[in-house]
Amino acid sequence: MSNAVPLTRAYRLAVASRVIAAAFGGYALASAATVLLALVWPGPQPQALLWASMLSFAIYSVAVIWVFVARSATRAWVGIVLITAVVAALAWLLKNGGAA
Repeated sequence: MSNAVPLTRAYRLAVASRVIAAAFGGYALASAATVLLALVWPGPQPQALLWASMLSFAIYSVAVIWVFVARSATRAWVGIVLITAVVAALAWLLKNGGAA
């Protein structure tokens, strides 16, 4: 006799939403962080890009873990989108010298 609880459609959609947030949102965050870190890393630009790229794997991993630790799929999405927007905005400001 199985004690398995049937999974509701809402639960399945919430999990699917988290998977999408982890995959695409985590990638967007890692990409934006790579750009920002490459801009602020001291030293030659090729070395800065290399270190920023290596760190992006850790950033992506933390983003994926955080998405599944968040209390809800909505909170996971809001967190990923806000952090990515802030990091991307900082990178854009540094790249363009703060000029609009």
